[in-house]
Amino acid sequence: MSAIEEDRKRAARAEQVALFRYQLIREAADPALTARQRGRLVRELAARPHPGPFGEPVVVSRASIDRWIRAWRGGGFAALAPPARQVTPRTDAAVLDLAAGLKREKPARTAAQVARILRATCGWSPSARTLQRHFERLELITRPDGRPPQVFGRFEASRPNELWPGDALHGPHIAGRKAYLFAFLDDHSRAVMAARWGYFEDSVRLAAALRPALAARGVPEAIYVDNGSAFVDAALKRAAARMGIKITHSTPYRPQGRGKIERFFGLVRQEFLVEVGDGSSVADLAQLNKLFTAWYETVYHTRPHGETGQPPIGRWLAGAPFPVPSPDQLREAFLWAEYRVVRKDATIKLFGGAYETDPVLAGRRVECVFDPFDLAVVEVRWNGKPWGLARPQHIGRHSHPKARPEDPAAPPQPTGIDYLGIIAAEHEQAARRNRIRYDALADGQQDGQHDQQEDGQ
Repeated sequence: MSAIEEDRKRAARAEQVALFRYQLIREAADPALTARQRGRLVRELAARPHPGPFGEPVVVSRASIDRWIRAWRGGGFAALAPPARQVTPRTDAAVLDLAAGLKREKPARTAAQVARILRATCGWSPSARTLQRHFERLELITRPDGRPPQVFGRFEASRPNELWPGDALHGPHIAGRKAYLFAFLDDHSRAVMAARWGYFEDSVRLAAALRPALAARGVPEAIYVDNGSAFVDAALKRAAARMGIKITHSTPYRPQGRGKIERFFGLVRQEFLVEVGDGSSVADLAQLNKLFTAWYETVYHTRPHGETGQPPIGRWLAGAPFPVPSPDQLREAFLWAEYRVVRKDATIKLFGGAYETDPVLAGRRVECVFDPFDLAVVEVRWNGKPWGLARPQHIGRHSHPKARPEDPAAPPQPTGIDYLGIIAAEHEQAARRNRIRYDALADGQQDGQHDQQEDGQ
């Protein structure tokens, strides 16, 4: 970066600082205010944080505010800008040039690695932080080869229900267990299409969020998700295929396309989870989902979005009505399936259980379709045609291994029976009846052993 460009950037930053200071003091600097009114206003300004000139929150002291007011009265807006720094470089320019050459030679070198090379060859090196700032000024971190970085254009779906980006958010602990949020937005309107908190980040909880959304909001043309285990599960692929939904996965380590859902999650953290706190005020998942629905329907959906300028739900409804699938279509889409080869005795093995099928299917590879929470009912299909229900001979388990219930089974109620206490009481009663002194018996045995030893001698 040339000295001219560096001076230009420094001047731009100084102007931002001056604008921040002016906006902060403009009310207090009003000449119509009395000294008492101005003092009260300055104290209020100094008591709370303000968005700083570069986005970070800052707290300004009363003395600084008074000094800026005096500077503005004496020199106007220009007097609010910080003075330009006149710093003489303390690091030899030749060393900095060599450091830049090492960085350009191998852009993957870190500032710490360049510092080690300089110490080994020159006997001395600036600190790694000094080299890091030098590389930043020369844009050797963002543009190590001199070429601009790859640009990602802003994308927005042209109509509602064209694309739903989705993701999962790690939330607070509710009733002693960590909660996860599965959510989908409409890319065009930013309206919430699906949202549900659950105790697991798996395909079952994903389906629990997506299924009612399809029934209420309609079927999107595509969904855009990452490569998490729930989003690459065979159950989601089967549901999407049955509903005609295209699944697009983001490229690993390039999350740019999920910006809308990530910004929504940022709002969830800032406006909803900050009120939930550590989760101790929420009794269970049902209450958490109720509160979250109330928040996004009442607050998020109704205020104008920062990018579209329209309330999300209003922009989404502008494309209504949307066709919704029938209950039978939804049920079929969210059934799970496994493929098995029918054995010679016309049976199939499924999750530790044995099921009897039509003898005609012996030796054929069939599709076993079932509700993941009820393995007692398994439908058999071959070449896409139904072949009736498989008759269970032995059920190994009643639900799929992945279908973990949201609420674990309650512990059994205590019977109040103290078995060991009963045995101890019986022992005490027997001891009282027989009046046996076990300590004396033990002493007698020891005396007998002693006599036997003396006789042997």
